[in-house]
Amino acid sequence: MTISGDQILKQSRDALYELLSIAELVTDEIVVIGCSTSEIIGEKIGTASSAKLAENVYDGLKLAAEAYAIKTKQDIFLAIQCCEHLNRALLIDKNCQLKYDFEKVTAIPSSQGGGSLPEVAYKRLEAPVMVEKIRGNAGIDIGNTIIGMHLKPVVVPVRLAITNIGLASCTAAITRPKLIGGERVKYKL
Repeated sequence: MTISGDQILKQSRDALYELLSIAELVTDEIVVIGCSTSEIIGEKIGTASSAKLAENVYDGLKLAAEAYAIKTKQDIFLAIQCCEHLNRALLIDKNCQLKYDFEKVTAIPSSQGGGSLPEVAYKRLEAPVMVEKIRGNAGIDIGNTIIGMHLKPVVVPVRLAITNIGLASCTAAITRPKLIGGERVKYKL
């Protein structure tokens, strides 16, 4: 199967836009993105990184975020998860880091140490910052990169119309506040 860059861009854009529409995020909430370009072309995660496919994914994500911001007047932050070689650290914009007072770490992602998507995002962001952990409001996992550790509890799976980006499985999630108590709990005396 031939995978075109235009197809990857469109699938990435459509998946994120659908998730944003479902999640109804508000300004400055965080969406975690995990992506294996190796999985997109049908290879084992971490074995066939592709900067070109990462550019297509990144462009699609940016288009979706921009379209959502225009429609809703709500800007969101993207947090790009790195691979295990960087302990799944995340690449974010400095404004996100400052707003949430996330602790910075020092690393520059590459295709062989961090992943192709973080490498592309690092080069394109005006003020890229690496952090070890965040608590995102929603997320998309392209190729089973396991983003759950970076989402707030409680994580709720979301079924998107886009189930694959290229040959990689595409899963999504939103978060909600914890439900505590129950019908037997008294809130007033």
